[in-house]
Amino acid sequence: MSKYTDKTLALAGMYQACQQVQQVARHGSVDPDELKIVLDTLFVTDPPDALSVYGNCSNLKSGLKAVTRQLEKNPDAELTRYLINILHLERKLTRKPELLQAISTGIERARKQTEHYPLPHSNIIASLAGTYSDTVSTMTPRIIVSGDQGHLANPENASTVRALLLAAMRSAVLWSQCGGSRWQILLQRKRFMQEATTLLQNPYTDFS
Repeated sequence: MSKYTDKTLALAGMYQACQQVQQVARHGSVDPDELKIVLDTLFVTDPPDALSVYGNCSNLKSGLKAVTRQLEKNPDAELTRYLINILHLERKLTRKPELLQAISTGIERARKQTEHYPLPHSNIIASLAGTYSDTVSTMTPRIIVSGDQGHLANPENASTVRALLLAAMRSAVLWSQCGGSRWQILLQRKRFMQEATTLLQNPYTDFS
């Protein structure tokens, strides 16, 4: 698997998580199966390759489609803002080992809960949300989520948004590990669009 493929997968992972943040904020719900796919990535902490974080390319279908849309001429400005903030916070997070350890501990705590509750159970989501609040949310800039205030004021929706933002951070970490940078998204967008299109056309190809 090429570095461009790895980075495209990580970029799609970030977009997919952020799109679900939008869905919860605007509509008050998200498909449970799609939510599970995103949250599952948090528990893949020592993957042999980038694809293993997501299982297969088919699981990233909506995220890969977002890559092709967002890198066109008229991207969703809100989604772009989420992505930029996530990437910025990930870079700051790498310089805070105490927060990284706290995230690791929180994810392990949530992992143990999966032995008793299936994803996306509200108990696990609340646990992941708490980890986000105690770590990423303490840094600046805070990610301001736009949407229907009635939906965002709902405690379960608020927890889901925070858990999804934590999952977006997980893909941002992968992006960084693969050598990704914010400038690459701008300067090499055509390459990423080509990679995303190829992955969408061949979702079950073995890239090993």
